[in-house]
Amino acid sequence: MELIAWLILASAAVPMLKLLPHFGISKYWAAACIIPLGTVVLLWWMGMKLQDLEKL
Repeated sequence: MELIAWLILASAAVPMLKLLPHFGISKYWAAACIIPLGTVVLLWWMGMKLQDLEKL
């Protein structure tokens, strides 16, 4: 069961390749999606960048 959850999180790397540059983050950070916690951290980082963009 953990393998399935890990595969789902790792599959997030493909959309991250397109989304990260829009938030000013290098697309190579999408490799962090291989680590289960990496996906969560990238989503948090994108959320913080989005809040900064909304303030402008």
